[in-house]
Amino acid sequence: MSNQSRTKDPKELGPKPPFPAQEQEPVGLESEMEPRPDYGEESYRGSGKLQGKAAVITGGDSGIGRAVALAFAREGADVLISYLDEHSDAEETVRIVEKEGRRCISVSGDISDEAHCRQIVERAVQEFGRLDILVNNAAWQESIESIQDVSEEMLLHTYGVNIFAMFYLCRAAMPHMQPGSTIINTTSIQAYQPSPNLLPYSSTKGAILTFTKALSEEAIKTGIRVNAVAPGPIWTPLIPMSFPGDKVAEFGKTTPMGRPGQPAELAPVYVFLASQDSSYITGECIGVTGGKPLA
Repeated sequence: MSNQSRTKDPKELGPKPPFPAQEQEPVGLESEMEPRPDYGEESYRGSGKLQGKAAVITGGDSGIGRAVALAFAREGADVLISYLDEHSDAEETVRIVEKEGRRCISVSGDISDEAHCRQIVERAVQEFGRLDILVNNAAWQESIESIQDVSEEMLLHTYGVNIFAMFYLCRAAMPHMQPGSTIINTTSIQAYQPSPNLLPYSSTKGAILTFTKALSEEAIKTGIRVNAVAPGPIWTPLIPMSFPGDKVAEFGKTTPMGRPGQPAELAPVYVFLASQDSSYITGECIGVTGGKPLA
């Protein structure tokens, strides 16, 4: 096992733009990005914070989801990753989790479908005998010029993946979760500083923030904590999939740090919220934005 990997110098984690101009067809593949995102394989060090736990991570094939899957595995958790159809990326996530001696189940399909969300939860409980952590991370975004470009299909799909799926998954998962379990939702700086060219996406991220705060008050009555993470610009397949190449080349440049974040820089926050280190925290949102304020 490699949970004793060295700690990286911060300068190594975050290459600054310009990057090569690049575009991908939806839904995007991490294996085709240049430079490749850093998901923590050489840097994240585990210390048993999640020993014996079982987690479901949506969008676990790549990006933030892959980094979280690896970190959870190095902390001792078994993981089920859900994804749409990026099979090669999912196989890589399974490989890195199993390399750590933990189990990794991959389930493909559309989480905007409620029946599929129930199947994800049922599969996790069947395979692991428990469910302690739900990470609602999968997301969809498309860049637009105007609200006039927002079709009904785009709106329904964006809301289906980004917010309806959270209702479906939480509703299915919570009856299986014991006191001390956790739900972690991925919102975005877009919930606080929305960009007009991401109108459908940013509006779902605002909804996720409200969803998190409201659900946390119900869930804590049964000992389940619900929190959120708000990433800033993070270098994941969502970026070349949804922006033109010239925008991708400069992605993250406007942050105070002058670069996009790497998935590896998000994973420790998810570990913190999943573990007893955050036992007195619920209904909160932690920003990881490269210095951009959540305001």
